[in-house]
Amino acid sequence: MDEILHNIQNIAVVGLSPDKSKASNMVAKFLIKKGFKIFPIYPKEDEILGQKVYRNLSDINENIDIIVMFRKGEYADILIDEVIRKGVKTLWLQLGITNENAKARAYANGIKFIQNKCIKIELERLENGIFK
Repeated sequence: MDEILHNIQNIAVVGLSPDKSKASNMVAKFLIKKGFKIFPIYPKEDEILGQKVYRNLSDINENIDIIVMFRKGEYADILIDEVIRKGVKTLWLQLGITNENAKARAYANGIKFIQNKCIKIELERLENGIFK
């Protein structure tokens, strides 16, 4: 996981809420502050945190290093198809989100898969030199 975090720059955030009290918004704000380029994916807004919002992954015309998902676990069954088509190397399901079917499909397609972990917590752990 550390190697993944060391080699990312462009992050698609699926389910990035405009609500500042939501975890997705707080994590995305942290990622921006740390210098990552984020690509919000959300159905109802045009801009979140000063970033252009996309309706789906295939609308993004830039290379994406990692997708961080803040939706119910079953949505990963749909998202994994987009991840495969787009050629993204890593799919990350946030803390409390899991999907074993999507995990199996990711691995079968050479995609790194992380679930039930918070990217913000893991980046802070790396930054502070805390190893697990």
